[in-house]
Amino acid sequence: TELAAKCTAKRMVPDYISEKKMLEYKVDKNGEGHCYTCMGCRSFLTPYVDENGKPLEWIIKPLSTSENERLRDECMRDVPVTGKPNMFRPKLDTSKYIAKMVCACVVEPDLYDAELQDSYGVNTPEELLREMVDNPSEYQELVTFVQNYNGFDTTLEDKVDEAKN
Repeated sequence: TELAAKCTAKRMVPDYISEKKMLEYKVDKNGEGHCYTCMGCRSFLTPYVDENGKPLEWIIKPLSTSENERLRDECMRDVPVTGKPNMFRPKLDTSKYIAKMVCACVVEPDLYDAELQDSYGVNTPEELLREMVDNPSEYQELVTFVQNYNGFDTTLEDKVDEAKN
């Protein structure tokens, strides 16, 4: 506990995670509680288990700039401009973009695997992600983690201030 407190103090995390409570709250589909480390941002996705009951880890990768631009382009749609007939402006479908971004960043489990999609009765990586992480709070934690991991948690102003110091 003392080592955990020192480590936490260095990283400015404001709270501790109780092993007892995690074992109580993080129960897998076999009914067993698990204690595991967080992904960051205090994000604790419930682990999935392999055929032996061993928790499987999620592996996340950052997006490249070109991947991000491609995803944004895929999620743009034209919406009519109010009061101007036959005029349209591009608008980002934010929910679609976020789902595609998270799917592109998740390496394991492979959300693009047709066999895994079939096992959940879905046809796309985005649908599979929603099925696998069906708790809205955990889904939001995953989204927040992926956004932060890709650097979307800092503004240009924050970066300028950091560079000045």
